[in-house]
Amino acid sequence: IIPKAEELIEYGVRMEELGFDSLWVWDHILLGVDPHFPILDSLTLLTAIAARTKKIKLSTGILVLPLRNPVALAKQLSSMDQISNGRLLLAMAAGWYKREFDAVGVPFEQRGRIMDDNLEIMRRFFNEDLVSGDWPNHNIPAGVMFPKPVQQPFPILIGGYADRVLKRAATNGDGWLTYFYKPEAFVEAWTKVCDYAEESGRDPATLLNGNQLPIMVGDSRAAVESTMMEWLNVDFDIAQGSQSTMDSAIMGNVDECVAQLKEHIDAGVQKLIFVPYKYQMDQVEVIAKEIVPQLRAYAAEKKKELQV
Repeated sequence: IIPKAEELIEYGVRMEELGFDSLWVWDHILLGVDPHFPILDSLTLLTAIAARTKKIKLSTGILVLPLRNPVALAKQLSSMDQISNGRLLLAMAAGWYKREFDAVGVPFEQRGRIMDDNLEIMRRFFNEDLVSGDWPNHNIPAGVMFPKPVQQPFPILIGGYADRVLKRAATNGDGWLTYFYKPEAFVEAWTKVCDYAEESGRDPATLLNGNQLPIMVGDSRAAVESTMMEWLNVDFDIAQGSQSTMDSAIMGNVDECVAQLKEHIDAGVQKLIFVPYKYQMDQVEVIAKEIVPQLRAYAAEKKKELQV
């Protein structure tokens, strides 16, 4: 199914009307051959939604940073933050799909180093009046970029699962984003992030975390499980070596889903990002109207930070 741009924009507008804190989009340039995976450019789509909304945060889960020129991206993100009046909350990662890197002309084996360089270059343009420096792929004798983002500092979450990535999230990012993690796996990884932050002299309490979780609401878990798992196994990949699992899926009636999601709040997840079954609007509506209010009340009672 080819995505229709206007329908996706209206989808984003509806997310704000339903009271969600943030809206998240995938980011890829090329993904899949047969079957192919049609996808709009993430930042173009978020810019269009920004022009139609006022409050909702606009997010990527995740932006494949090494595929982008960091100077051009810094300019684009600064402009987007201006257009949205400070509503960007982007998650970025080094990427995993080698064919995509080959097509764009970025060496896949160097993506970690390129990621760190790109982060440094962007942050400097966001924060400094005059940027100068020499990196393996970028020679900037004198760079001036205005206007800066509305948000100072500009928030960037880091996605990934390897220890070096968790350390990057703790030291070079503003937090960590994962996907399809069960509560116990989340606790294990987030503890590492906090430990890395403390070792670097950073207060872990200043970092944000998030977990992207598939969800399907129905009459019962038994009624929806086979349908949900069939969709997940066709449309999603699990990174080899990560603790992501299809078994993280939230499934069942409203009460069952709330009970499962409370376990994530108890585990310390600050931002719950829902991946509703096939992005169907009836799923989104029931999540917003029947599940989110219970989760917000529970988090307030437990004095836990929560965004959805």
